[in-house]
Amino acid sequence: MHPLKLRLCLQLTITLTVLSEPAQLIAQEQKSENLNRPNVLFIFLDDYGWRDCGFMGSDYYETPNLDALAKSGMIFTNAYSASANCAPARACLLSGQYTPRHEIYNVGTSRRGNPKFGKWMHVPGTDTLPEGIRTWAQQIQTAGYRTGTIGKWHLSDDPLPYGFDFNFAGTHSGSPPRGYYPPHPKAPGLKNAPSDEYLTDRLTDEAIGFIDRNRKQPWFLYLTHFAVHTPLQGKSDLVAKYEAKPKGQLHSHAVMAAMIESVDTGVGRIMDKLEETGLKENTVIFFSSDNGGYGPATSMTPLKGYKGTYYEGGIREPMFVTWPGVIAAGSQSDEPVINVDFYPTFCEITKAELPEGQPRDGESLLPILLQDKATLKDRALFWHFPAYLQSYQRVDGQRDLLYRSRPCSIIRDGRWKLHQYFEDDAIELYDLKNDISESHDLSSSNPEKASELLLQLRTWQREINAPIPAERNPLYDPAAEAEALHNMQRKQSKKK
Repeated sequence: MHPLKLRLCLQLTITLTVLSEPAQLIAQEQKSENLNRPNVLFIFLDDYGWRDCGFMGSDYYETPNLDALAKSGMIFTNAYSASANCAPARACLLSGQYTPRHEIYNVGTSRRGNPKFGKWMHVPGTDTLPEGIRTWAQQIQTAGYRTGTIGKWHLSDDPLPYGFDFNFAGTHSGSPPRGYYPPHPKAPGLKNAPSDEYLTDRLTDEAIGFIDRNRKQPWFLYLTHFAVHTPLQGKSDLVAKYEAKPKGQLHSHAVMAAMIESVDTGVGRIMDKLEETGLKENTVIFFSSDNGGYGPATSMTPLKGYKGTYYEGGIREPMFVTWPGVIAAGSQSDEPVINVDFYPTFCEITKAELPEGQPRDGESLLPILLQDKATLKDRALFWHFPAYLQSYQRVDGQRDLLYRSRPCSIIRDGRWKLHQYFEDDAIELYDLKNDISESHDLSSSNPEKASELLLQLRTWQREINAPIPAERNPLYDPAAEAEALHNMQRKQSKKK
């Protein structure tokens, strides 16, 4: 018998032996039945960093509603996205597959950055999730759930063919439609938005409406906020509040703080609706983000890097799961997990079938959530980025000053993490248990471990058919690249 079903049967058996009131028996039976087909709310933020909430240690941003939810369930301290930027991260999430399978490697298919600065031709991949890949939304929809997506989609022109009954504001665009204030002429549902309406608030309104309309049937809501993606725009009263607040040592950006508070206030309103409709006890809530925080406005310290880099700050995410009566309040998991794990987890919770014959790279997190197991099966986590992602104004958490990432592959196996870079055949090895900041490259001092992980990574690349850039870039100009690096170094020296 599945551990969840066994637990529910035991709960019901115990209740039947100690309770005598018929009303109490009926209530317990109803609760057990509800837990077999719970509603699911997945709150997914954009560019929200590992430390950008109170429960992860922010000393400036205010997230009381998220903090309360996290405390009521299980926090994951080693949760990852399968990519360091938006579109590929979302493709991995929806498909349950690493990037070489769905072939979305970057935002768009064009080369990012000056083509003179980089010796290889990038692998363009695609910018649309192949319709032949069945998403978890399609599986859950087939299982009888009402499915909705509200907010950022980014994987095609229309999310409805990918398993959603309802779409609000989701298009192929990866940015908020002309910012967080109208006009929003091309976003579904937002054409006639009031001129003073704040987008984050409207998405919360729509989430509440979806819950209200579907209260009598099981539902799955993918609330995928545009926040806190650029442009950085907060409500003026909140910005003023944070400008008057003492700065933290970790965080200090008033507009980012205002944007985060708008999200958090919306979460509180949604929880009030779940309470009002009697659905709170029968709703599982997942919370996470698509990649690291926006480097110029926030910090993931002690992690190195930010959105666009494959150091920990670019891929490690805040994450928690709550499930009243099932997941122990105040629990924590340090198990390394990754967003391709959401697919089998969602399907197992909703009793949806996994698609036959479709490759799957994730593992269900349910054994951890039920605390039947502290860890999953012995496995490594992988990342593959055969492209370029140019730098922006912050450059301190990058491998070099011109790009946040050049073509690379990454493996994490237990405490160890190895970076492989294709342009110069370089590797970097880190012991994350003792060096979460990735400050000490151990590839020279521990060549045995480096060789072991590199072999493991190359084996995975062959098995998954990961494309390795190997075609020379005809526009590459090493002299121009060297000059640009020199100029950047001079700028950085002046800042210091």
